[in-house]
Amino acid sequence: MENKWTEQEIIRRDKAAELSQKGIDPYGQRFDRTHNTETFKREFGSLTPADLESAPSLPLVRVAGRIMTKRSKGKAGFAHIQDQFGQIQIYVKFDNIGEEAYSLFDKGDLGDIVGVEGTPMITHSGELSIRVTKYIHLVKALRPLPEKFHGLTDVEERYRRRYVDLIMNEDSKKTLILRSKIIASMRNYLNGKGYLEVETPILHPILGGANARPFITHHNALDMPFYLRIAPELYLKRLIVGGLDCVYEIGRLFRNEGMDVKHNPEFTTIELYLAYSDLEGMMDLCEDLIVSIAEETLKTTQLQYGEKAISLAKGWRRAHMVDLIREQTGIDFFQIHDYEAAKQLALEHHLRVEPQHFGIGHIVNLFFEAYCEEKIIQPTFVYGHPIEISPLTKKDPKDSRFTQRFELFIDGREYANAYTELNDPIDQRERFENQLKEKALGNDEANEMDNDFVESLEYGMPPTGGIGIGIDRLVMLLTNSPSIRDVLLFPHMKPRNR
Repeated sequence: MENKWTEQEIIRRDKAAELSQKGIDPYGQRFDRTHNTETFKREFGSLTPADLESAPSLPLVRVAGRIMTKRSKGKAGFAHIQDQFGQIQIYVKFDNIGEEAYSLFDKGDLGDIVGVEGTPMITHSGELSIRVTKYIHLVKALRPLPEKFHGLTDVEERYRRRYVDLIMNEDSKKTLILRSKIIASMRNYLNGKGYLEVETPILHPILGGANARPFITHHNALDMPFYLRIAPELYLKRLIVGGLDCVYEIGRLFRNEGMDVKHNPEFTTIELYLAYSDLEGMMDLCEDLIVSIAEETLKTTQLQYGEKAISLAKGWRRAHMVDLIREQTGIDFFQIHDYEAAKQLALEHHLRVEPQHFGIGHIVNLFFEAYCEEKIIQPTFVYGHPIEISPLTKKDPKDSRFTQRFELFIDGREYANAYTELNDPIDQRERFENQLKEKALGNDEANEMDNDFVESLEYGMPPTGGIGIGIDRLVMLLTNSPSIRDVLLFPHMKPRNR
């Protein structure tokens, strides 16, 4: 196969070969650093030229990074090198480093990775820099970087070649670094309250824990199918049965469904369970956790998301799903007990009713999704989900048609899903059996029967509150990112030729 290199790529390969001929490894060796760009600026950023001139001796620093700008004239030149934390200017002079090293600098290209040793200096323009006394070539970049002012203009290519995006786009890098800090803040909060972080299987022999379409694989040694997990819920609740009072897991889930700005086939959530708690306890925990993360990572609870101002300040609204529907449509589903009457209302409002497995609860959910979701802007706990769509949740003791479940909505999007967990093994078995009936009638997302989980409940699970929070969406909110792809390092993409 013939290589179709550009002229620039050919020149760079020739330079790599020339380095090899000189006995210099084009792809470098270990380089021990004393500073990165951030620690260098922190240590020396407050110094003045007078401070440097009066110092009896200047400290020797060693910094490495990628060449992002470069200009030279005669026997001196400047460049900016970049690492994870930012850029720093270096001043390279023939007289300070010698002919061989200066030739390396002179022939270096943007994108090359270098190490420098030198002393702090401040240029005539007042920029903190490094006066280089040793210049070490580390890695030859065989492909040129995109032009500084145009960069990766194709958004799809930014996601496909995230490594280039991180080099060229400071905002992308800040967003993805902030994601790491958000997750660390979440862990710190929960660990500080005594929660135990655990790991449960990703390969599940039984489909359960949520209503979603799975990815299916096959285990050769056992000669049986497995599902990539759609939720860790049933395993985590087994741990509550086993006597662990408060557990959480941060990890990937997999759902074989559509892709858009809010959905990726694999995504990250946190699920946690607290023995002796309930729905109200999960509301309190969820609100306090997210407020804590915002205050720690952003230093504020007042956010701008797109064109909307979002306040995460405590005191989030708590509203029953049926009350929200009544506010928007005037229909009171508390008063409707007949399926045919509910179905007629749905048809009058142009909502699609599945004839095989729908009940009144499914119609209630249709109305909520059609008339309420997008109108919820500020943080709102929507509770009272119908039992038909909540197979793992305790019934509302005041009205058995509904459950002790909530979803957190902000700006029309769901961020969390929580229950007072169902711990009645007889009721749980009946719910699973109803799910099997729905599956037989065409609901591909219905749960399967998990006999082992029902057996675990027969040993006794304490009253428990549980919650799952979508970490990708939370990061989108806190970083003002319009697409889930902006907050994933490597989002799934369609092949280029499609």
